[in-house]
Amino acid sequence: MEKDEEGTASHIRTMRREVIEPALSAHHGRLVKTTGDGFLAEFASPVEAVRCALGIQDRVAEQGVSNGGLALRIGINLGDIIIEDDGDVFGDGVNVAARLEQMADPGGVLISGKIYEEIEGKIERRFESRGEQQVKNLARRVRVYALAGGTPSRGKQEPPALPDKPSIAVLPFTNMSGAEDDYFCDGIAEDILTALSRIRWLFVIAQNSSFVFKGLSIGAEEAAQRLGVRYILEGSVRRAGGRARVTGQLIDAATGAHVWADRYDRDMTDIFAVQDEITQKVVSAIEPSLRSVEIQRVRAKPTENLGAYELYLQALPELHSYRREGLQRAEAMLREAIARDGNFADAWGALADCLTRLTANGWTPDFRLSTSQALEAASRAVRADPESGPSLAIAAWTFSMLGGSFGQALDLAHQALKVHPNSAYVRVCCGWTYVFSGEEELALEQFEAARRMSPVDPRAYLTFSAMAAAHFFARRFEESVHWSGRALEETQMVVPLRYRAAALVHLGRLGEARSSIATILTKQPDLTIRFLRESFKFRHPWMTDMYLDALKVAGLPE
Repeated sequence: MEKDEEGTASHIRTMRREVIEPALSAHHGRLVKTTGDGFLAEFASPVEAVRCALGIQDRVAEQGVSNGGLALRIGINLGDIIIEDDGDVFGDGVNVAARLEQMADPGGVLISGKIYEEIEGKIERRFESRGEQQVKNLARRVRVYALAGGTPSRGKQEPPALPDKPSIAVLPFTNMSGAEDDYFCDGIAEDILTALSRIRWLFVIAQNSSFVFKGLSIGAEEAAQRLGVRYILEGSVRRAGGRARVTGQLIDAATGAHVWADRYDRDMTDIFAVQDEITQKVVSAIEPSLRSVEIQRVRAKPTENLGAYELYLQALPELHSYRREGLQRAEAMLREAIARDGNFADAWGALADCLTRLTANGWTPDFRLSTSQALEAASRAVRADPESGPSLAIAAWTFSMLGGSFGQALDLAHQALKVHPNSAYVRVCCGWTYVFSGEEELALEQFEAARRMSPVDPRAYLTFSAMAAAHFFARRFEESVHWSGRALEETQMVVPLRYRAAALVHLGRLGEARSSIATILTKQPDLTIRFLRESFKFRHPWMTDMYLDALKVAGLPE
């Protein structure tokens, strides 16, 4: 306005007419009122509200300087409203939306936790947690999520090339029952994916990437192109009472041909047999020359106790949230699962993963107790199934980072990669094991392999954080800053912030390093050098000194 009052006012009117109003119409929104250079709209659907906001921001970004370089901030909240006779709206829900708009980044979208819960898995864009925020004139804190990076979906990137061996992705199975069965439906598909990834002669896309298509209308050929695979397995699950109907079809994306399709109507007690049968038929169709011993490798019933199995499946989305509350809920469900079946390897492994993350983030009241429990859970997982790649890998990571048992951890990582090389999860856990063991180049090999196995991963920030750590200890500080920056485009977790701060100190960029520490302390106020020294184990003393001394210089309190 100061530079060009009339021109700016004209751009605002044009933006409203050509961008905002058409977007509202397309997504069934109602323009309640304009407020100078702002506007208030209401929607019947949270999903439509978010899609509208994303469409507006994409269009504004495309126009660039042609609209005077204007940028918008958008806040979205879900709540009850009071509608006046003249159509205006008031209420707590409106107030929170207005506060979120003020907190949003230019060009960004900020949504409340209520909105996030409604859209999770339904929007092909990533939102990162900004934690619980205090907003003006509101007593309670509001859980807030921001559009990650403010950039369009990864689907616009150049698709990866096909691997040099048979490759497959398992898309999320369609839930033909109620929404309460989503976890069960996802679990069926994930178990089949895990079984396929045990076959060394196949290349299998990780669940994090293949499940980004959940709830989207996308053809098998397009999904295969974006993931860089030849075969796509898709299906559906309907559960009623004690019975389940599972369908599956295998599509050759190169030709569009249906290689195999079948339907199974079984009692719930036979669900593991259905998973085995689908997996075996898919493997036989793709690679008929596979030896029977390789096919037999996938036939591993996780537990005889269906109650324990369902608790495990319900815990997985909470575990994958990587949020404090989600991890705590996952811990409770996993403990109940192993109480029902004390030899359930997958549940023990997931519990070890959960406790390790809670401990590493300082989210437990007694880190010594949680460390001991994480190590015990990892040991129980390996004892329950010594041939489980995920169990071996999480044990390797836990034993190295929390236990300091580097020889044992390296042996477990080697065995995990031998029996289960097609798992991005196994690769990342083993990579972290190599980081803490001072084997940075081996770590980076695993992280690069994991990235190819999960090319459109909405949680790629976990791998980027790990790469930042590996480059840091390899003394490639510019690379460490780069990869921590990539992670921070998608998340505000403290791990990449820590490695970024330490790398910046070694580069002499103290102002930026201190800024990173200040951000860390807003998220984890109790974090100290002493906590990190007592919590994390590095194989070589110079690693501890190089890392913690830099964080101290950056301002982390002793």
